[in-house]
Amino acid sequence: MINAINKIEAKGLLQAGEVAIVGAGPGDPELLTIKALRFIEQADIAVYDRLVSEEIMALLPDGCEQFYVGKKQAKHCVPQENINEVLAQQAKLGKRVLRLKGGDPFVFGRGSEEAEYLLQQGVSCHIAPGITAASACTAYAGIPLTHRGLAQGCTFITGHLENDGQLNLPWQSLANDKQTVVFYMGLGTLDIIARELVAHGRAGTTPAAIIRNGTRSDQQAYRATLETLPALVAKHNITPPALIVIGDVVDKIDQRYVASLGYLKALD
Repeated sequence: MINAINKIEAKGLLQAGEVAIVGAGPGDPELLTIKALRFIEQADIAVYDRLVSEEIMALLPDGCEQFYVGKKQAKHCVPQENINEVLAQQAKLGKRVLRLKGGDPFVFGRGSEEAEYLLQQGVSCHIAPGITAASACTAYAGIPLTHRGLAQGCTFITGHLENDGQLNLPWQSLANDKQTVVFYMGLGTLDIIARELVAHGRAGTTPAAIIRNGTRSDQQAYRATLETLPALVAKHNITPPALIVIGDVVDKIDQRYVASLGYLKALD
């Protein structure tokens, strides 16, 4: 892989005083883009999130400073405003700054907020997209997001409570049984999600899944129905990071064919 990458002309070099906002994907280092790997290898300092895997952190060059700014629900190690300031300050010191985020920085990653702040501070920044969890984790669990005759589209949406303690979502549109719905950060509000979707017309028997630590060696995938999903989470004590998938596509591929992560094996 490395030899192939070296043969590709470098089109984006991280210069001193610049920031690269890089999507690390959901965990499997082989899902990194070539551009993301280049920026990782060039970094003087890495400002990284909780969901960046150890395997990807191991790709940082020797001597690269590491600054942890991980977040989880209701507990932020470093406030977003402070993260913005750190990125700008380190770049203005002449460092090549890597902002490493799980998934894709522009999909529920606040990457656009950071880019906007940096530009306002006169700091140039590169954007390297990553594979978002909804795409990679479902693929590794053998679940297509769309399938002819089953799902004509898919919706990615967050399931965490607003500041007012409410979960204000477009329930009516999410109840369309011809689309797949993927909830990020929805474990804590799963009871509400299941109740409201059924109340707005989605069948309680709709196939559903929880994927925990998707694309990683310890990935766990559980299948149930919309109405039984909350009980399944309680039974197995499933904790974040986890993705919720709702739609008929969940049961499209027989799980006997899912031999390993991202690998479908024909039966003898």
